[in-house]
Amino acid sequence: MKKILLLGSGELGKELVIAAKRKGLYVVACDRYDNAPAMQVADEREVFSMLDGDALEAVVRKHRPDIIVPEIEAIRTERLFDFEKAGIQVVPSARAVNYTMNRRAIRDLAAKELGLRTAKYFYAKTFDEFRKAADEIGFPCVVKPLMSSSGHGQSYVHSDGELEQAFRDAMEGSRGDVKEIIIEEFIDFDSEFTLLTVTQKQGPTLFCPPIGHIQKGGDYRESWQPFRLPDEALKAAEDMARKVTEALTGCGLWGVEFFLSRQGEVIFSELSPRPHDTGMVTLAHTTNLSEFELHLRAFLGLPIPAIRLEHCGCSAVILSPVESAGPLDYHLEEALREDRTRLRIFGKPEAHVGRRMGVALCYDDLGADMDALRDKTKRLAKTVLGTDPYAKF
Repeated sequence: MKKILLLGSGELGKELVIAAKRKGLYVVACDRYDNAPAMQVADEREVFSMLDGDALEAVVRKHRPDIIVPEIEAIRTERLFDFEKAGIQVVPSARAVNYTMNRRAIRDLAAKELGLRTAKYFYAKTFDEFRKAADEIGFPCVVKPLMSSSGHGQSYVHSDGELEQAFRDAMEGSRGDVKEIIIEEFIDFDSEFTLLTVTQKQGPTLFCPPIGHIQKGGDYRESWQPFRLPDEALKAAEDMARKVTEALTGCGLWGVEFFLSRQGEVIFSELSPRPHDTGMVTLAHTTNLSEFELHLRAFLGLPIPAIRLEHCGCSAVILSPVESAGPLDYHLEEALREDRTRLRIFGKPEAHVGRRMGVALCYDDLGADMDALRDKTKRLAKTVLGTDPYAKF
């Protein structure tokens, strides 16, 4: 029985643990706080800061895992190279995790080394550098911490008067010890989409049907699959995703995000070397294998005969309207009265206003009215805690 050490135990990690247990694997779930979602379904748990390299090394020595699966950004990623050299498989690879946990490394790889089309961007460590970059790019522009997750610290800046607050938010929203921000041009895009990309130990790179998504403040609120793309645009996205994942190396599922401009141009945005939050829509039976099953099969070297679109589906987040030191009271009845509806409550032990606490999932036959299905999913998500998926917090 292989042992997995899961670094990060949120809702995505929870679904991965469930998939792993169905394959008879042993999982040790780690996070900085106790009773995180993935810990609730794992065999063992460890609570520590993964930015503490010595603590991370001690946990690895204690459990002697066969495979290390990072699921969050705040990890002392340079230690992963040592574990890999010692014979432990790192998913997708130590190189990939080290690159993608920092926006500077992945953006420079995509734009400067691989020549992919990205938004124009600059870096800044000080407010003076930040102001100069804003003057160069112009308004509106987008500001993000170099290391963050779930949209923390991200903002859109429309004028000089907003720069100080945006800089402060980005610095305070940084995860880990990287205190640097990226400022990039605002792309006047028609839409955003995720291309889940699967790299295998043996076999070709595979792609899931594109997933449309909408974010607010850099955090996903809604996704749907399939997202209709012109053939030429889909080919461009697949070519970019293949190039960047091959450069990063390793096996697993990657969430590759793109903008589609109003002129139909595909522009590379972000990449995550693991299951993607927008990909939770695959839990709505959209594809024959969920993103979590695909990730698991890929890094275990198990066959993936095909990825097939079987239903159209949507996801909408369930947000907390309150601060709470304990679990919330979820109202499930209304949503579950409707056919082809699923709810996933993440089991987070405490709530904060606007925190993602669950997701509503709806699906229908291929060819169904996607706008109607999206409206249904958002409506049902709102019934669980009374908050609109598009609420501004």
